Amino acid sequence: MSEKEEDQELEVGSEDEAAGKGTWKHAAFHVATTIATPAAYAPLPFALASLGWPLGVSSLVTATLATWYSSLLIASLWRWNGKKHVTYRLLADSIFGFWGHWSIAFFQQVASIGNNIAIQIAAGSSLKAVYKHYHKHGTLTLQHFIIFFGAFELFLSQLPDIHSLRWVNGLCTLSTIGFACTTIGVTIYNGKMTDRESISYSLQGSSSAKRFAAFNALGAIAFSFGDAMLPEIQNTVREPSVKNMYKGVSAAYSVIVLTYWQLAFTGYWAFGSQVQPYIVASLTVPKWTIIMANIFAVIQISGCYQIYCRPTYAYFEERLASNRTSMLKNGLIRLILTSIYIVVITLVASAMPFFVDFVSICGAIGFTPLDFIFPVLAFLKAGKMPKNRAVGISMRILNVGIAAWFSIVAVLGCIGAIRFVVEDVKTYKFFHDM
Repeated sequence: MSEKEEDQELEVGSEDEAAGKGTWKHAAFHVATTIATPAAYAPLPFALASLGWPLGVSSLVTATLATWYSSLLIASLWRWNGKKHVTYRLLADSIFGFWGHWSIAFFQQVASIGNNIAIQIAAGSSLKAVYKHYHKHGTLTLQHFIIFFGAFELFLSQLPDIHSLRWVNGLCTLSTIGFACTTIGVTIYNGKMTDRESISYSLQGSSSAKRFAAFNALGAIAFSFGDAMLPEIQNTVREPSVKNMYKGVSAAYSVIVLTYWQLAFTGYWAFGSQVQPYIVASLTVPKWTIIMANIFAVIQISGCYQIYCRPTYAYFEERLASNRTSMLKNGLIRLILTSIYIVVITLVASAMPFFVDFVSICGAIGFTPLDFIFPVLAFLKAGKMPKNRAVGISMRILNVGIAAWFSIVAVLGCIGAIRFVVEDVKTYKFFHDM
């Protein structure tokens, strides 16, 4: 048996054990948890401030519609050739072969690791904000809270699979709504309390700085719609899987549209070009509502972190753990693997707590290929076009257009993000208490 065939057998065997138990509501919880995180909401007003109203609004609306459409395409490919594809890698392998398998493996790891670095920084920032509210002269730094959050994630990482997180993610979805509603309300309140004559919406900096800021903003918007786990989520949904996934994705996007757009638009309206990369940092009063928003953020991020670390865990467990090994030994292997992963993520997040930089890099290199480019190309390659000729031609044009445009976005976003990282490394020391 070849290594690739062995990988596929391991993946199918390990995933099928937990397959087919969830409803469309559980799918909606998982999808909403992976996409609509405080770390995804938070940079949107800043992204709009880097693009201006016309380009910012059009970019946000386009990204929303494109990812909803591409998510439905991925769901439709669940058994496109008669076989169930329980991971993104296996789906890519079935359509594009060897290069598809390993390309998706690479992009999925970039998205997973980059996302968790960014959201661990966000969680640490929120915990620190709560701490500083009650202990203004406290000596704990951002790095302490990043470590505390990492320790909690190590505990959650001992749960066996995504389906075992369904109740955690249900709570996280409620926290998503709580965070969005609280933050939107407080943002509007702060905006009304501000002297509107002092708010400027002009783009800041030199021509070069504006250009790179716009590139960086495109990566941040791509990050905000990142979901590198759709086939893995679909594997937890009972039959009819495709229909249930359509409902789950559409329900999750209803929450996203109602909250993303409002927070992005109100945040930019309230603070203009001076809005902070993490929107909560721009809020000033009332204090108790800001504390609520930060608590909601930490709860939600805890579930999102788990969804994104699972592909990495699965990859190594498939090679090191075995059904023939005792539960105690497999548990010890999981503890060691998860500990190494979380220590590395925590170390990077503590050393370089540049939130928006990691958001943009992760969006450009990880999520744009996975969520915008691959789904439309995979659908074309699989030959799943409608029989109606006019509809089929329209879908081909739409798919090619999405793939072409977001390929450009990926390149530009990467350029902007790398430039910001270089600038921040020059400005701040490692382990800087942001």
